[in-house]
Formats: sequence, C-alpha cells, structure tokens
Amino acid sequence: MLFPLRIGIITLFFLSVSVYADIPLLWNQKAISSNCPITADEVWVKYDGGVDCIRYFAGGNMQNAPLVVVVFLGDRVPFIKRDPQTIPANTATAQRKIAQKFSIRTGLPVVIVARPGTYGSSGNHYNRRQRAEFLALNATLDKLRQQYNIGQFILTGHSGGATAASALLTLGRNDIRCAILTSGAWDLLNRAEALRKERGERSDAGKDITGLVNPYDPLYHIDNIPPDPQRQILIIGNPQDQITPFELQVKFARALRDKHHRVALIESPAYPPEYHNLKGNQELKYVKQCTSARMAKRGA
Repeated sequence: MLFPLRIGIITLFFLSVSVYADIPLLWNQKAISSNCPITADEVWVKYDGGVDCIRYFAGGNMQNAPLVVVVFLGDRVPFIKRDPQTIPANTATAQRKIAQKFSIRTGLPVVIVARPGTYGSSGNHYNRRQRAEFLALNATLDKLRQQYNIGQFILTGHSGGATAASALLTLGRNDIRCAILTSGAWDLLNRAEALRKERGERSDAGKDITGLVNPYDPLYHIDNIPPDPQRQILIIGNPQDQITPFELQVKFARALRDKHHRVALIESPAYPPEYHNLKGNQELKYVKQCTSARMAKRGA
C-alpha cells in the first residue's frame, strides 16, 4: 500500500513543478507560503533581521559541481507595477532556458539567483541595495552550496547585480573563485548626488537613488573581504556610462587594489546613448578566462 502512495506523492510533486514552471512569477511579494509554492527552484532563507523565499533557475548539473556560475541581474524597477504576464521571460521555464544557454556558452553549471522582489523572490525591490537584500542573497548561496555540495562560485552581475555580487565579497565568503562585475554601482550616495545634478534635481545628499538612507555600499566594506591570492575580480565598464559613472567603478577597483586584492579593470564597448549596457555579454565572455593562468597574470 505504501508503494502506490509514494508514487502518487512523487507524481503530484512533479506535476506541481511542471504547472508552476509556466505561471508568471510574482514581484514584490510577501514571504508567505502561498506566494512561494514548493518547487524545484526555491529556497527559504533566514538571516539577521529577516526571512525570504528566493527563487533560482539552474542550467547544467550543479550537483557536486566544483565550480558554479552565479548570475545576479540588474535592477528591474520598471517591471514592478506591470502585470506579471507582460514581463519578458517572467516564468521559471523561461529563466531556466536562459540559464541553460549560459551554461552551454560557459561550459559550467549556471544558476540565475533572483534578487529580492524580482522573478518570484519575496521582498521589496524598491528596497534594493539595503543590507537585507545582500544578506538574503548570501544566505541563498549558503543553502545552494549545502544542498548541491558545490565547491566554489564564480559571481557575475550587471549594474545593480554587480553591486550585489560585490556585496557578497564583503560578507566574508571564502568560496568565491572569481567575480565578474559589469557597470557596477558603488559609492552610492555620491553616485546618487551626481545623477540628481545631471538631471537637474535638488540635492538629497543622505539618500541613495532609491530615496532610502543607509544603503549597503561595498566600497566602504572592503576591509571585510577575506584575502585570497587566487581569487580574481574583474571590473568591466564603459567610460561614457551615464547610469553608473565609470569614475566610481575605477574608484572601487583602486580601493580593492589598495587592499592587495587581484583586480583587473577593463573598458568595454557599450550601447548608446547611456553606454551602460555593454556589448557582447561581457559577464559570460570572461567566465572561462577569469580562472585561466593567462588572466591570472593580468590581475594585480
């Protein structure tokens, strides 16, 4: 009698996973079970001051993988108020297909980790770049590493995703083989003031562009990055960037070098008029190279 019941439970689980895979993902949702159904690509994480359900979408086999590429996407604020059905690639199936393409291109398992408030993860995306966002993502990597017995991570991120990846460096992780950070946002309060001035807006010196005070700025937590002579950090951007000023990307790179971390600062072509989105998917382009002997010599 137990055997048919067990088969039924397993069948029901996979049917539920299949159904939920094509349902539009929720945005800016509360961390309650009804908003985060049990699927093959979610983890509940607890961290100092909060609990979140974080969605992730894998391509390739992460089980016992010595190295896994983690992708953090940039800010997605324009999507928050849209009908989830109208948001591009806003299903688990679509996100897994993207992760699979990335995996084929890099030759490594790839996992897209949805930042709080986006693509089915609980949380408030308006509160991005606050400490809680990065603690939730950090706890997610802990869970994934434990669940899949992962050796090390290559962190990649664009724009706000680069800020998130760099924040994880400052949270004491010793399992990061490489970090590839494109068009990242650092020195957040100065950046916000520069953007306000450029837009003709009034000064609000104590607030990030989110309108919130006390953003978690990795630039001012570099002392917490564990020393690792093998880890490579690549900062890639365009000098004409209108969204995340390149001079602040350079400032972050120099601050890392001053603390004797191995850093490469790379200029890349980008799309006008904002020169923020880089050409050629730079995050993936450097995944293989960032751990090679040739790239290692370029470091410090």
